Amino acid sequence: MSDKQLVVELLNRLPDDAKLRDISREIEFLAAIREGEEQADRGEVVPHEQVKGEFASWLSK
Repeated sequence: MSDKQLVVELLNRLPDDAKLRDISREIEFLAAIREGEEQADRGEVVPHEQVKGEFASWLSK
């Protein structure tokens, strides 16, 4: 689905009285998700086990 199609679907789901600020936030949220998906497709991710290890070390400090 294209970015434009995602935004059109978002706009159709929002209430008619949605404020521009709210619409903008929703679009930014969609953009961040899309960017994360693209990074994952390129293999630019941190393995789950590594994250668990790092998280555990943060909690033990």
